[in-house]
Amino acid sequence: MAWSRDQMAARAARELRHGDHVTLGIGIPTLVANHIPAGLHVILQSENGMLGVGPFPFAGEEDADLINASKQTVSQLAHSSYFSSADSFAMIRGGHIDMAILGAMEVSSSGDIASWSVPGGTIKGMGGAMDLVAGAKKLIAVMEHVAKDGRPRLLDQCRLPLTGSGCVSLVITDLGVFSVGKEMRLVESAPGVSIEELRAKTEAIFLTQENSGPSSPIGRSP
Repeated sequence: MAWSRDQMAARAARELRHGDHVTLGIGIPTLVANHIPAGLHVILQSENGMLGVGPFPFAGEEDADLINASKQTVSQLAHSSYFSSADSFAMIRGGHIDMAILGAMEVSSSGDIASWSVPGGTIKGMGGAMDLVAGAKKLIAVMEHVAKDGRPRLLDQCRLPLTGSGCVSLVITDLGVFSVGKEMRLVESAPGVSIEELRAKTEAIFLTQENSGPSSPIGRSP
């Protein structure tokens, strides 16, 4: 049974560490703000100029002036602050972001990510993602495991134009979690998803607990 978008976001939230400064990309990553574990203090940064992004507001409590990079309304926290996008990208380019969680269209077994060029569509460019993949200390990609036409998205080599090369350390899909290093390794599979199904829907070669020796506990990335 594949994970829902909210379950994928909740799984990504489990990778956060106390004190992390984290930037969330558009799409599924924005949902991470709603799943930060109780008692865990992290500071969410939005590339459009907000530090201390809160969860999505309840209906009727939206403030049109408070938005994230996806132009979705967000809530503010007691420690929230606001600044120009130039200052925001100075934080990113200066290496002050501990983790970026981004959506992706393709990820390769060597950690390349393609996240901006939509097949058959017209997009002006990769935007802030080009800075995030280079400036963040850790990059997590969150995406559906296969495209709408059934094509794998975890590949030996990306076919779409790259956003960054060798920068992804963890991939979370609706079918499983994969670490990326010297090799790609399955960390955790969604409930009811078999190794056979994962291999059938994945072009990239990946190791499992059975063929790679002892691995980290299921549910936690190495």
